[in-house]
Amino acid sequence: MKQQLQVMLTLQDEINTVVNENWREQNFAWYRAIWVESAELLDHYGWKWWKKQLPEMDQVKLELVDIWHFGLSLELQKGSPQKVAEIMLKEFDGSERSAGDFRENLESFTLSTLATKQFDVAGFAQLLADAGMSFAELYQRYVGKNVLNRFRQDNGYKDGSYVKTWAGREDNEHLAEIAGLLDSSTADYSDQVYMALQERYREMALT
Repeated sequence: MKQQLQVMLTLQDEINTVVNENWREQNFAWYRAIWVESAELLDHYGWKWWKKQLPEMDQVKLELVDIWHFGLSLELQKGSPQKVAEIMLKEFDGSERSAGDFRENLESFTLSTLATKQFDVAGFAQLLADAGMSFAELYQRYVGKNVLNRFRQDNGYKDGSYVKTWAGREDNEHLAEIAGLLDSSTADYSDQVYMALQERYREMALT
């Protein structure tokens, strides 16, 4: 878990640096991004008592991964990926958590975010338990999304020349397919995902 935390923190530092090489000095309002994403998360889970709603769990997990991106960025303000991984490991607490009331726990997490302007790591861990999402799944989903973000940046996302649809399918779909074929426990998992995306992107461009 510590190694995977370190990998994710390093990847987040790298993508933030691609977007803005002085991102740490900019003091971006990462906490604001977290609470806005939390509201979107609740919409996907469902909260309206006057109509039938079923949780859209795949979307819920995608939103949790987006929140994790911003949370990692906030945590990285405290130091290097190695140092921060140590801190987060203690806050995350490896003990098994029982699933609780997702809506109530999300509100507590959001209140903590607004009150402290920090990332509530323990609160986030509880949300993962509530959503039935393991740390291993968080890692796989996060690395995939991070690599896709970097791939987009490397292929013209900033200047608008990148096209998200390859041969009639969105790049997200290609990513999900590729990630399912690779072993996320390998040390070079993120590099494998990037290379596989690159190869498929080139193939699609030729068709």
